[in-house]
Amino acid sequence: MDVLSGLCCLLVLSIFLTTDTSFALAGKVLVFPVDGSHWVNMKLLIEDLHSAGHEVTVVRTASSWYIKEDSPYYKAITVPLPEPINIEDQDFMVTFLSKMLEIQRQGGSLLATMQFYWQMLTMLSKIHHQASQLVVEIFENPVQMKQLYDAHYDVALIDPGLPVGVLVAHKLGLPTVFNVRWIMSGEGHFVVAPSPVSYVPAPGSTLPNHMSFADRVKNIFHYVLNMCIDQLIVTPVYDRLVARYFGPETNFYNLLQGTDIWLMRSDFIFEFPRPTMPNVVYIGGFQCKPSKPLPPELEKFVEGSGKHGVIVMSLGTLVKGLPNEITSEIAAGFAQLPQRVIWRHLGERPHNLGNNTLLVDWLPQNDLLGHPKTRAFVAHGGTNGVYESIYHGVPVVGLPLLFDQSENLLRLEVRGAAKVLDATRLDSQSFLTAMQEVLDKPSHKENMQRLSRLHRDKPTHPRDSALYWIEFVMRHKGAAHLRTESYRMPWYSYHSVDVVAFLLAVVLTVGGTVILIIRFLCLRLCRRQKSKLE
Repeated sequence: MDVLSGLCCLLVLSIFLTTDTSFALAGKVLVFPVDGSHWVNMKLLIEDLHSAGHEVTVVRTASSWYIKEDSPYYKAITVPLPEPINIEDQDFMVTFLSKMLEIQRQGGSLLATMQFYWQMLTMLSKIHHQASQLVVEIFENPVQMKQLYDAHYDVALIDPGLPVGVLVAHKLGLPTVFNVRWIMSGEGHFVVAPSPVSYVPAPGSTLPNHMSFADRVKNIFHYVLNMCIDQLIVTPVYDRLVARYFGPETNFYNLLQGTDIWLMRSDFIFEFPRPTMPNVVYIGGFQCKPSKPLPPELEKFVEGSGKHGVIVMSLGTLVKGLPNEITSEIAAGFAQLPQRVIWRHLGERPHNLGNNTLLVDWLPQNDLLGHPKTRAFVAHGGTNGVYESIYHGVPVVGLPLLFDQSENLLRLEVRGAAKVLDATRLDSQSFLTAMQEVLDKPSHKENMQRLSRLHRDKPTHPRDSALYWIEFVMRHKGAAHLRTESYRMPWYSYHSVDVVAFLLAVVLTVGGTVILIIRFLCLRLCRRQKSKLE
C-alpha cells in the first residue's frame, strides 16, 4: 500500500510540475498588425501563440478592414482615429489602383512617370500621417496607457509596415519582434543588414542580382531615391512623434534597428542571396500548408476538366479595381484555352466570358493550387500567393499591379517559373500566348517544382521557427546578444571615415616629415659642396 501511495504521489507531483511549467511559459503578447493582406500572415502567428497558451492582445483601429474586434484567439484594443487609415479603406485602394493603372497606360513619358511617383508619394505620406495618429491617441489617453502598463506584457509583435507599434513598445519598455518583409517605405533588409548595391537590387529597381554596368547605375539611382523618400517623406512623421514623447536623445531609426528579432517573410529559394544578420529569422512561406478537399460543387467543376486541368486566377483584394477593357482581354484569352478556369472576380462580368470560365466571389486558393489538376496560376504577385504557388509547384502567369508585386514576379521569372505581363498593355493574343507558353513548355512546371522541393526541405516548419523565436524573446527578455550595436555608431564611425581621415593624416604627416628631412639634408649637402668649391 505504501508503494502504491508513493507512486500516486509521484504521479500527482509530475502532473503538477508539468502544469506549472506550462503556465510559467505562458506569456502576454501585444500585437500591432497592418490591415489587408498583411493581416493574413499576422493572424496565423496569433493563432499559433494562442494554441501555445499565450494571451494575445491586438491593437486595431475602429475602421479596420479585416482585423475584427471579436475573436477566439485574441483580445482587441480598438483605438478611434480622427480619420481612417487609407490602407484600411477598400474603396480607396480600388480607386487608387484604377488611377495608377490609367497613368501607366499613358506610356513611359516623363509626365506619366512624374504623375505616377507623385500619386505614390502622396498616398505614402498620407498613410503614415494617418497611422501616426494612432500613437497620439494612445499616448494622450491616460486610462489607455495605465491599462497597457498594468497588463505587464512580455513582448510586442509588430508589423513595421506601419511602425507605430515600435514607439508604443519603447514607451512600455517591451522587447520587440518584427513580422516583416517591407518596412515603412522599403524592404526590411535595408534597415537591419548591409546591402551592397553592386548586387543587391534596391526596391523599385525591378533588377535581378546579376547586373550590368547600366543596371548598377539604375540600382544606385533607385537606392538614393528610396533614401530620399524615406528621409524626407516617411521618417519625419515618426521623428516628430519621437521628439514629442521621448526627447532629442532618442532616434526613431535606432528604435527600428534595436528590434530583438526580425521574422523575415522571405526564403532564399525565392529571394536573391544577400548579407544578413544573426537576429534575422527567415519564415518565408510560413502560411503554406497541404491542400484540403474542395467544396463539392468546385470539385465537380475541377474534375470535369479532364486531362487539360484547370487554371486558377486571383488578383488579390484589389481585383474589382481592374478596368473592364483589361478583364475583357483576359476573358477572351481564357476562352481560347482547352483548360477550365476558376477566376476570383468581383467586378463587372466580362461580356465575352467563355463557357470554360467560372467566376467566383471567393475561392480556396491554397486548396486549389494544391489540387493535382491545377496547371497554372494567374496572379498579381502578392507575397502570399507567390509562396503558395511555390509550395504547390504551380507555375505563374503574372499581372503585377502595385507595390512589390513586379519584383516578386521578377524573382520567379528569373528562375524560369513564371511569365510576367504588363496589365496596362495587355491584349487577348499576348495573354493567350503567355498562357500557352506556361502551360505547354515543361520547363516552367519543372522549375517551379524544383523550387517547391527546395522550399519544403527544411529542418523545421517556418511557423515553428517563428513561434520558437517569439517565445525565446519572452523567456530571455530580449535577444540583445544577437543584435549588432552598429546602429548606435555615428555615420562617420560606421563608415570608418574618421579612421581613414586619421590614417591619411598620419601618411601625410610622415610623408611630409620625410620630404622635409630629405630637403633639409639636400640643402645642407649643397651648402657644403658650395663652401668647398669656394
